[in-house]
Amino acid sequence: MVHTELGDLTMIADGPALAAVYFPHHWHLPPESDYGDPVSADDEVFAQTARELDEYVAGERREFDVEITTAGDEFSERVWALLREIPYGTTTTYGELARRLGNPRLAQRVGQCVGRNPISVIVPCHRVIGADGSLTGYAGGLDRKRRLLEIEEPPEAAEARLF
Repeated sequence: MVHTELGDLTMIADGPALAAVYFPHHWHLPPESDYGDPVSADDEVFAQTARELDEYVAGERREFDVEITTAGDEFSERVWALLREIPYGTTTTYGELARRLGNPRLAQRVGQCVGRNPISVIVPCHRVIGADGSLTGYAGGLDRKRRLLEIEEPPEAAEARLF
């Protein structure tokens, strides 16, 4: 566990690269045997990730520099690559991601890949919402998803919000 402003997170590294960031009670945790050997939270990859996440929460960072690696199937990797292209402060829909992949009927499959994104926040799956603009499931919980979107909200939108 690594302490961050977003809470205590489970992080997994693969050599010098971050391979996973999981919130407590994350929906799709891998088996603990996949975690590898425990290391100190002071490990360089984990320390950099925690620092960058804290800067993000404080509004001081919009992009992450920590090296990442993922190990999904070809379709998942394509979806996760699209997630990394969603600009800070914007959202998109599962259907739009499916359209960008060439088949709008794949929205449900896209949603499954988004839900299994192993690198929360850094690969910004929180920026994907329902077609009607609603907040849809988030492996870290809807309250956390709402908070992440609020962090990225443009000041004028925050000022116009009634709640």
